Amino acid sequence: MVKVMKKVRIAQIGLGHDHAPNTLRSLIKQSDIFEFEGLCLPENEMVYADKIEAGEAKIISLEDIFENPEIEAVAVETEEKNLTKYALMAINHGKHIHMDKPGGTEISDFERLINGVKEKNLHLNMGYMYRYNAAVKRVKEEIKNGDIGEVYAVEAHMSPVYPTTAEKRQWLSQFKGGMMFFLGCHLIDIIVSIMGEPERIIPFLKSTGIEGTTSEDYGVAVLEYKNGISFAKCCAAEAGGGDRRQIVVCGTKKTVEIKPIEVYDEGSSMHGVLSYYPDGEGKPENSINSESFDRYDGMMKSFAENIRGLSENQFSPDYELMLYKCIMKACGKEI
Repeated sequence: MVKVMKKVRIAQIGLGHDHAPNTLRSLIKQSDIFEFEGLCLPENEMVYADKIEAGEAKIISLEDIFENPEIEAVAVETEEKNLTKYALMAINHGKHIHMDKPGGTEISDFERLINGVKEKNLHLNMGYMYRYNAAVKRVKEEIKNGDIGEVYAVEAHMSPVYPTTAEKRQWLSQFKGGMMFFLGCHLIDIIVSIMGEPERIIPFLKSTGIEGTTSEDYGVAVLEYKNGISFAKCCAAEAGGGDRRQIVVCGTKKTVEIKPIEVYDEGSSMHGVLSYYPDGEGKPENSINSESFDRYDGMMKSFAENIRGLSENQFSPDYELMLYKCIMKACGKEI
């Protein structure tokens, strides 16, 4: 007899994050896992209401969420600057948290969040969608099995999949590190999850000045390890940057390249493409497609399974704090 998982009653706070509409739709779509209670749009976030269809989600208040003991979990999808603020409110009301990346701008607030999650024994799920990418998961499993050998470097590129406007590039100026904060955080997570905490992080942050932007819209972070150098690179102005998104893992037995990281199939289904380079002529031994996956469904399903005790979150609160500090260093902040 197959045991059916009890649904997780959940609400969402915010639509300001770029991932917010898709997170919302994943929660609603996966009605066999979640009982979706509604969407709260605090502060100025009603301006983002046109990101979703009229009537797509019931609009509720913060009080409706926090004063309802039957709501177990909250997805925090506000503007980046407010992520940790509302996550802290939620854990103070005993709610499990899915919070989008990277988790606000202040290290002290993020530390308070991590301490609160640990003290209250709550689940924290961060919105790094590449953690659930089938190609990335496959490479990590191959590393674990020794198929790639000793890994000495990870090289990662991520620029926008769409042409960024001058307004969007200037929007990055509110964050120290600009593009490294906005998209580079995904790359730092991939590198650190494979290589561990680096000995040193050296940021190179520049403004292209294109169309008058003053933001740090071009960033490279070098992560130094005892046996090699890894790096993350992102640029808001790069033509065709979305098509060049890639991850390269260099091991003593072979090099693996994931490019493209995401290729859309039907609907929201996608796959990644892996190429394997052994010693030899520099040509790939073979290139394969990963299993199909949905960018958000696996992430949210994993969160529900963590809450119900059906799986263990591979990314502990201590890891999330270490990662956040690495991201801040890559953004040029003193830690």
